[in-house]
Amino acid sequence: MDTITANIVSDLGFEKEMDRLRKVLDEWIAGTSDEMQPLFDWQFVAGSKYFRPLTIFGCFQATHGDVPIPDTMIRSAAVLEMMHNMTLVVDDILDHSDARRGKATLHARFGMLPALMASGYIVADGFAMSAQDPHDIRLFAALLRRLGVAECAQWRLRRQPLGVSDWEEIAGEDTGSMFETCACLATRDEKLRQFGRLIGMLYHGCDDVGDVQGLESLGGGGEEDLRDGILTLPAALAIQNRDICEIFCKDEPSAADLEAIKEEMLRRLPDAEEHLDGLARDAKWEAQIHTEHPRVLEALIDYTRELSKR
Repeated sequence: MDTITANIVSDLGFEKEMDRLRKVLDEWIAGTSDEMQPLFDWQFVAGSKYFRPLTIFGCFQATHGDVPIPDTMIRSAAVLEMMHNMTLVVDDILDHSDARRGKATLHARFGMLPALMASGYIVADGFAMSAQDPHDIRLFAALLRRLGVAECAQWRLRRQPLGVSDWEEIAGEDTGSMFETCACLATRDEKLRQFGRLIGMLYHGCDDVGDVQGLESLGGGGEEDLRDGILTLPAALAIQNRDICEIFCKDEPSAADLEAIKEEMLRRLPDAEEHLDGLARDAKWEAQIHTEHPRVLEALIDYTRELSKR
């Protein structure tokens, strides 16, 4: 497990649940095709952060107190982690990324065709593992539809003179939808859906800020986003400067153009941090009004908020 995540797992007492999650994933990989096993061994490395399953466990505990987390919830978390890894494989291909957190990406290690086929295999097995739970099936199906739309929209809107509200819409569908699903898997209703959206947006924004600062704690792709004109939170603030906006909207910005954008994003980081603080406050409010045991969710929010500062 990623050492950054280990502290919060220990603080919240979820070590056993994480071990159970890892066992489910290991057993799944062992039962896959011999052709695919090397790819999954590579992709589902033990150093994963597992922050999305951690959110599922946190939401369950916040609504159920000390009730032990059932095996069915561990399975749901494993499938969610599988779906998340599918998106990482596709994102790395789209971004032409050869490495993620210092390790070769799946397509860089095994080739484009195997990586694409592996992503489809992951989704197929995820649905198969959830076959006896229509509630989970509906959530995963809705999630994949939303992620597909969000990725297309984010690509279509690149290099556009958009604002922070546009970034919120993109982040809410791109990352927020994944964390909404975490919350709904845990509670099996809608009570924490808005909490999930907010903590997902917070995570997305901390990733954006961490990228500008050169941090690797969240594993994002700051250089790729800058190159491709993706609307990150710092970029949305930076292009409020008219000169920077003109550069940002260029079809083929030069190296000097990209450096100018980055310098303005660095200058606007305090504003980005302030915006993230607001999202954190809103997420805590959702946790407090919808759960009887909000402490675990408040801790998750504080932990997420700190990621952009490490």
